[in-house]
Amino acid sequence: MRPFLVTCLGAVCTAALGLSLGPAAGAHAVPAVPAAAPRATSTPDLPGSTQSLPVPTPGAAAPDVTDRDSATASAPGTLGLPARTVHPFSLLGVVWDDAAAALHGRVQVRTRATGTTRWSDWQDIQVHNDDAPDPGSADRRGAVRGSTAPLWVGDSDAVQLRITPEAADRARATVPAGLRLELVDPGRTPRSLRAAPADPPAPVGTGAAAASAANALLAPLGATEIPALDRVASLADITAAGLLSPSRAYVGARPRIVTRAGWGADEELRESAFTYTHTVRAAFVHHSGSGNDYDCDEAPAMIRAMYRFHVKSNGWRDIGYNFLIDKCGTIYEGRAGGVAKPVMGAHTLGFNGDSTGIAVLGTFTDTEPPRRAVDAIARLTAWKLGLYGVDPRKMTKLLSAGGNRFPKGAKVPLHVISGHRDGFTTDCPGLYLYNKLGATRVAAAELQGR
Repeated sequence: MRPFLVTCLGAVCTAALGLSLGPAAGAHAVPAVPAAAPRATSTPDLPGSTQSLPVPTPGAAAPDVTDRDSATASAPGTLGLPARTVHPFSLLGVVWDDAAAALHGRVQVRTRATGTTRWSDWQDIQVHNDDAPDPGSADRRGAVRGSTAPLWVGDSDAVQLRITPEAADRARATVPAGLRLELVDPGRTPRSLRAAPADPPAPVGTGAAAASAANALLAPLGATEIPALDRVASLADITAAGLLSPSRAYVGARPRIVTRAGWGADEELRESAFTYTHTVRAAFVHHSGSGNDYDCDEAPAMIRAMYRFHVKSNGWRDIGYNFLIDKCGTIYEGRAGGVAKPVMGAHTLGFNGDSTGIAVLGTFTDTEPPRRAVDAIARLTAWKLGLYGVDPRKMTKLLSAGGNRFPKGAKVPLHVISGHRDGFTTDCPGLYLYNKLGATRVAAAELQGR
């Protein structure tokens, strides 16, 4: 399906379905920030920064050493960066120039907790990040980069990287050009969000106003959350707003959703235009690949960091996922454009059209997902799919935009609630989360009253 772009201008947008058409803006550039540079400044209450460190490849000069800890040597045949002190960061990932290229090998990091001498063990970064925009989509119109998945490491001020290419003769192994280690500081939680305000805060700037107005039929402008409604109230609210025909009676109760304002999104980072497809016929479930070592009160910072990584490091229009869920079962609005609308994301390469992407924060290749997170998937899909008259237990057909599993133009039968691996050759959402999806389909249908 061909997406269409919508731009919101001025202090507010016209409601839901009356947005004006407009072109996409260009992609953001990613400046290299040396380790010794001052931390980037930002808009008050919307902080954050990215340090971008070049990774030498065969034939390139080695980086300058900035810390005595850098004496740790890498094994023969590996690439990477020696240990170095940097400005504080909490999330990292590796990017490269060509989004179509793959990094074949093992990528590992170790980090030092800020203000201590305590180094972590070596941690693996998920190399194949297949959560990506479709070929030919609006997200691909700028300088989009290839990348690993981002890894949450917590507040750190030193890092070491090693990359072991997959090759019998590592001296001749090739890696993608333009390798860079991206270190993301999500910034502090905005002051306006540290305590629950009596009234919703006013949106900051036109970007924030537009993002808030996209949910205007569900919550007041500037609200930090969209409140939960029971099933009867949710159906009445939706039909009164004209978002759903009364004949489509199978809609789950609306879950509580933390808005972009609620997790502190800097709306000046993303492209101003929203991207929509025609409908929502499927939901793809992901894990973020960012690790499980976080507390639930860190989730907003994780999402801010992931947002910045997707936009500033990967070159995407906005955060890739439509929704995110933390280990406590809290649901967060992802890509801007309205949680009830068919917003086109960048989550399942080849199948972003007419689908919604839900990422559970964590990695579930070897770990069971938390029950509260799995329950939240059922509650969210019961509501979101119900808005479009879709039965979570059914199969659907989606048109492939191209990928490593299905060719462009193929009409692919998929579960309405699918794992990422159903549409792309990948481990995502991890075996342990993937195995929960059968029960999730049944639970979501029951929540719809089917």
